[in-house]
Amino acid sequence: MARPLLDTVETFTRLAGHNRVAMLLFRLGDGQAFGINVFKVREVLRRPKLERMPSMHQLVAGSFDYRGMTIPVIDLAAAMGYPPLASDAEAHLIVTEFSRSVQGFLVSTVDRIVHVDGVNMAAPPGALGYGPRVNAVTRLDGDLLAIVDVEQVLASIEPQNVALSERVQQAAQGRPNRHRRLLVVDDSLVARKQLVDLFRQMDLECIVAHDGQEGLDRLRALAEGPVDERVDLVISDIEMPRMDGYALTRAIREDASLRHLRVLLHSSLSGVFNEAMVAGVSADRFIAKFQPDVLANAVLELLPG
Repeated sequence: MARPLLDTVETFTRLAGHNRVAMLLFRLGDGQAFGINVFKVREVLRRPKLERMPSMHQLVAGSFDYRGMTIPVIDLAAAMGYPPLASDAEAHLIVTEFSRSVQGFLVSTVDRIVHVDGVNMAAPPGALGYGPRVNAVTRLDGDLLAIVDVEQVLASIEPQNVALSERVQQAAQGRPNRHRRLLVVDDSLVARKQLVDLFRQMDLECIVAHDGQEGLDRLRALAEGPVDERVDLVISDIEMPRMDGYALTRAIREDASLRHLRVLLHSSLSGVFNEAMVAGVSADRFIAKFQPDVLANAVLELLPG
């Protein structure tokens, strides 16, 4: 099953930058369809034999040898409130590369790859009961599709360190002491909190937007207001509902009142492909999540002098 699915990924890369995303569909034990961006997916396998230590997190089903690497396997069904799949011999494994790390996710079945229009994706209403582990929903052939916030799942198992080194803190404090504001655009609650906590250590004020469209609306509204209330730099995720980071950057460059802004794209979707897309939409920098010192240094370089 893995090869027919993943052989098509090359075709779907042409969608990136046009506010469309290719999703790998899977299920966790009932008819509800879930999705994950195909650019996070390395391979789809049948459930391998897993090794487990008693000290492992309750959501970690075990580990196994994947192409010479020992990687953790997370029971995504258990993480999403479904019956665990750790002992289900018929379960499938989605191997992902996420924020410069490789891990596997146990799912019940893997379906297919589909196109999803960003404009049709929206944050899920609280009444649906997904909680923070789903960051967007959309309709596919009339049925609900829930997009999993992998960052939130991973952070619940191993929280990211957001502390800056003393060297970078000193560099930030040595900058000219004037009021600076950043626009942080990210659909993940975990990622937004990480970024706000990081920039607070640098004495930078953050305005927060939950997706590219909200970020663009905020920028346009600020551009019409007092100069001292505008932002100095935009830090945006790439994969977001309604408007992705590529489309946001393109819209900024096409708006005469905004095109002077510097844009840093900050994403768990790493690799050469993203760097090429960053250049294609005229973003100023791409940083793979989550490297506090690397990100902080890039922000210091991009902030106006």
